[in-house]
Amino acid sequence: ALSPSIAKNMVKVREARRAYRRFYAQCFWSYDPNYKITLEDIPWVAKTLMKNGNHETWSIGAKLCR
Repeated sequence: ALSPSIAKNMVKVREARRAYRRFYAQCFWSYDPNYKITLEDIPWVAKTLMKNGNHETWSIGAKLCR
């Protein structure tokens, strides 16, 4: 069975990957479109969403920081 912390991290990675794909053109256009987000990338994804996006992307970035 997965520990709660591992499960939580898996969800965060999934959400960060989803946001990277969804907001690629708006926030991540200068990066590789096929880049595979890892757990270590989550702070960068969150910061980029909050810095380069709109209110919706800011909210998603803030959620990733929790």
